Amino acid sequence: MSSTSVGNIKAYHAHLYFHDEVSMGAAMKLANEAEASFPIRIGRFHQRPVGPHPVWSCQLSFAAETFADIIPWLILNRGNTDVFLHPVTGDDYFDHTQGASWLGQSYKLKLEMFSKPSEP
Repeated sequence: MSSTSVGNIKAYHAHLYFHDEVSMGAAMKLANEAEASFPIRIGRFHQRPVGPHPVWSCQLSFAAETFADIIPWLILNRGNTDVFLHPVTGDDYFDHTQGASWLGQSYKLKLEMFSKPSEP
């Protein structure tokens, strides 16, 4: 079994999932509190499924070096907001499958948009 260096992780994305105006408000509050506490970037709040995400969402982007600070905070403060977490390695298929983690409920992603690695 070969090993891949954690140095291949350039950043992380935490996607906050929501379903309506009320849950979007909770996600906005969570995003703003995270931004006040950590060096993150908040993406747009999409009120429709975008990309591989099957529900409304917003992306939080942060450096790999801050993972150990941000993720425990999200675990403790996310409330009812579901969070899809993945690394940014340059391999979108890996990042959204083997590299993925969930806080709260998990969802089936639309993975057909990503190229699968070729089989040996």
